[in-house]
Amino acid sequence: MKPLLSSLEGMTSMYMASQTGPHTAQSIRDIIAQLRSTPMFAGKVEDDEVEELARLIEEKYGISMGLGAIVDAEDFRPWLHDARINGEIGDFYWSRYRRLLNLKGLPKSVIDATDEVTDRVLDRLGDPKNTSPWSRRGMVVGHVQSGKTANYTGLICKAADAGYRLIVVIAGIHNNLRNQTQARIDEGFIGRDTGRLAHANKAQRQKIIGVGTFDQREFPVSLTNTLRDFNKATATTNTSQIGQYNVPVVLVIKKNSSTLKNLLEWLKEHSVHQGTQMVSQPMLLIDDEADNASINTAYARDEVTRINGQIRELLSLFHRSCYVGYTATPFANIFIDPDTDDEALKQDLFPRHFIIGLDAPSNYFGAQKVFLDARDQHVRLIDDNEDILPMKHKIDHPVDVLPESLVQAVRAFVVARAIRNARGQQAAHASMLVNASRFTDVQGRLRSRVADVVGRIRDAVAVDGGKGHAALRNPEIAALHAVWEAEYANAEGADWSDVQARLHEVLVAARVVEVNASKRSQALDYDQGGEHGVTVIAVGGFSLSRGLTLEGLTVSYFLRNSMMYDTLMQMGRWFGYRPGYEDLCRVWIPADGVGWYAHIHEAMDDLQAQLKRMELAKATPEQFGLAVRSHPESLIVTARNKMGTGREFPMKVGLAGKLVETTRIRTDREQLDRNRNAGQDLVAAIRARGLAADHPSRGILYRSVPVDLVRDFLRVFRADAADPLTDPRLMSDYIDARADTELKEWDVLFASAQKADATEDELAGIRMRSFGRSVGEADLRQGVLAISGTSRRVGSPGDERVGLTAEQIDAATQAFREECNRQGKEVPKTLPPRIFCEVPGRRPLIILRFVAPTVSDEALHGKLPGIVLAWSICFPPSDVQGGTVEYVVNTIRMREMFGEEEVEEEALGDPE
Repeated sequence: MKPLLSSLEGMTSMYMASQTGPHTAQSIRDIIAQLRSTPMFAGKVEDDEVEELARLIEEKYGISMGLGAIVDAEDFRPWLHDARINGEIGDFYWSRYRRLLNLKGLPKSVIDATDEVTDRVLDRLGDPKNTSPWSRRGMVVGHVQSGKTANYTGLICKAADAGYRLIVVIAGIHNNLRNQTQARIDEGFIGRDTGRLAHANKAQRQKIIGVGTFDQREFPVSLTNTLRDFNKATATTNTSQIGQYNVPVVLVIKKNSSTLKNLLEWLKEHSVHQGTQMVSQPMLLIDDEADNASINTAYARDEVTRINGQIRELLSLFHRSCYVGYTATPFANIFIDPDTDDEALKQDLFPRHFIIGLDAPSNYFGAQKVFLDARDQHVRLIDDNEDILPMKHKIDHPVDVLPESLVQAVRAFVVARAIRNARGQQAAHASMLVNASRFTDVQGRLRSRVADVVGRIRDAVAVDGGKGHAALRNPEIAALHAVWEAEYANAEGADWSDVQARLHEVLVAARVVEVNASKRSQALDYDQGGEHGVTVIAVGGFSLSRGLTLEGLTVSYFLRNSMMYDTLMQMGRWFGYRPGYEDLCRVWIPADGVGWYAHIHEAMDDLQAQLKRMELAKATPEQFGLAVRSHPESLIVTARNKMGTGREFPMKVGLAGKLVETTRIRTDREQLDRNRNAGQDLVAAIRARGLAADHPSRGILYRSVPVDLVRDFLRVFRADAADPLTDPRLMSDYIDARADTELKEWDVLFASAQKADATEDELAGIRMRSFGRSVGEADLRQGVLAISGTSRRVGSPGDERVGLTAEQIDAATQAFREECNRQGKEVPKTLPPRIFCEVPGRRPLIILRFVAPTVSDEALHGKLPGIVLAWSICFPPSDVQGGTVEYVVNTIRMREMFGEEEVEEEALGDPE
């Protein structure tokens, strides 16, 4: 969008925000027409540009945002409402920030929701007018790339208005993320460019930005800037500005033990300054990416890791302090032991006072949209990397050539950028992500090869790009045309002639940079301004995986893997907001990764739903923590060293209302035969009881089967030790505790595929057509059939409905639809299994089926064992002991299940 149109959009948004009541398509056009007639725009904006702008604003103002859920401690006492009525707090900093959000074009509904949510968070912090000592711990749970920084910037503004005078933001473990966060705070809270303030030249010192353009009184003092982290000497020279704390003081620091050590020393040295007790001031500490490096991962209960201990010490220095952790992946934080607040260690960071879930706006481009609803549009599979850049490789792995899929992704980015320019988005930024190795040395080699590809394309376009149709004789331009035909031929404003005409301007501006902890790393500088935005391909690893925002991310190439939910979700930088170019976004990823992300989305969605249920039940954070730790997937949601305070610890695993499946089965022939024999024995035992069979469309169903028959089957069947949920000991303990009540009688389905050409097999006389399921290649090499594909499901959508009446199915479906409507979410095409498993009074359901595993690599066909027997169990709700069973995990067992822990630190030449 050209600058003049951008100005018109901003003024229209501000005008709309100043008016009450809903806006219609006509009212939006009337406002634009009124502004268009002013001297600033008269005769300078075309009719088609006006209509395009009107449609864009219509789209924005159709966006909604819910308020999320809150779990509070029992002692919560609100104070904010009374303070406002009594005139004890103002809104100077917040009103400036709200105007900035309006100017940036955020929908009024989203700004209003942000206003309400930040009020809720502030209300749960300590009242700064209360001079008695207090300490508060809380957590805010958002979505990856959904606007958490904007949320806590709003909270900072309101905290400053309320009377907080020292605000510390701990922003990530890498300099680039700290610098980016400082820039956001400069724009949204301080109002001046702190990088310019750091220069000695006074003429450069007064660059007013962001909120400072609205009102230049009461500038906060920043002891850090966009060029430099906290420094004791610099901070000491700035203390003269602090005076009597008439304005707030803010620091944005890296999550680094040396930085924290310097800050602690400086605070102790300057605890009394100019007659003012610094440590007596109310202090707010915001911990961005709170699940990373802040958690105490020491094994012994009486030990703490350095950064965790330093954060706790920092909070303990102040008589009145608040800690608010922001994260999209809260599992590790909820695993913090809430009982580690002894005098020596100080209070740990468990969010004992509140947990708040943030709803994403309805235009959020998240896992549901990318990997489920519109997978065919956005996702492209990587299947050509193993011979060139295998998933697991060593530090010295050569990169002489690139996988063709990566070359295609680069071409797609070039074409997509050209289309965006043709749509009038030249001034917007456009980025591509390449995250294919955890080694910085390999990342450097990748950057060089990608730069070679971009260079070849640039040279081809420079020579032949202006030759019209004849340009297609050039193989590089022909390859771009082929990508256009395959990906974007039907996209709006994507005529090839327009694309070809803009290739030169795209490639002249395009840069390929390395973003990591090496000396070769380059900053992602999106502040260049001008008529053309930045066009950049960022090659990196962990530095690109935590908090760092890639502006205008359009194409992603992701060749990483991990079993940790939080690691994978944080690596998903492609989540976020893509206004005006969502249809152009593409993600290249291995097939296994697609399955993982779809599966993770369900787990994260379930967590948010659980938070809302516990809010209705008026549960406390401690109770919510116990519930999350009881989640069936909790053993792999986060790094093992973040999951407890001992080398051996019990896990309360909850199976109530859950679906459990044998997604991992060993290929050992002897055990596979035993599994099949167990299934045949189950069929024989059911028939011996004289139970009648029903014949639903999905197979053969036996109702009210005694629990003993199912228990005998599960005692013999073995899947894979890496899947704790199918562990026979766990299943036996859970079922035994309920065998006389809730799990006394079962429904047993012998499922048969609907495809007529599916291979048929027999289980003790029952003919069943097998289900084709793709399996992971890396796992197959290790002798494991690990179900991959989009859903990572052994079963099929809707299996959980078997055994329910039509009335039960309708009631569960309607309740879920109403839940989605309350949250402002679209109802997904595939309903989550849990809503049918959770139907009160239903019988447990076990489904047996034959699976025909497939793999794309022909060299691995010999490792496939043929058709195997698998099962799924849908457990009903439970009232017995909270529906959980204890499962003891130690270090050896963890290693047995998951292998060695992947290191999460990035250093030159080392893994991340």
